[in-house]
Amino acid sequence: MATEETLILIKPDGVARGLTGEILGRIERKGYVLADMKLVQPDRALLERHYAEHAGKPFFEPLIEFMLSGPSVAVRATGNRVIEGFRSLAGTTEPTTAAPGTIRGDLGRDWGLKVQQNLVHGSDSPESAAQELEIWFG
Repeated sequence: MATEETLILIKPDGVARGLTGEILGRIERKGYVLADMKLVQPDRALLERHYAEHAGKPFFEPLIEFMLSGPSVAVRATGNRVIEGFRSLAGTTEPTTAAPGTIRGDLGRDWGLKVQQNLVHGSDSPESAAQELEIWFG
């Protein structure tokens, strides 16, 4: 078994809509362990580090502004193939096209061009998980 750890963020829209418990429950029911968790009001510096690969892209500033709009829940989750598994559980980035049964498919809303308002973030590789966990948990 390939036990991994990953960063999962419940973004400001998920927190504001009261979906934190539902999302955490889905993660746990999938069999993953919530190894560490905290409510965070990130500052610009943290977000610029987290989204550094997107600097200069048209959606960068709107994404930073959205992530500054309210608290997020940062989760260190562990489990067998948790990186791939959580990303499957989350669904595709755009809630409108995310499959039923996924977090974004069941709970996401169509915000038009505001795709960043898609409830959750999950690391996409072991390398990004290590880097993102360092940024959010030190």
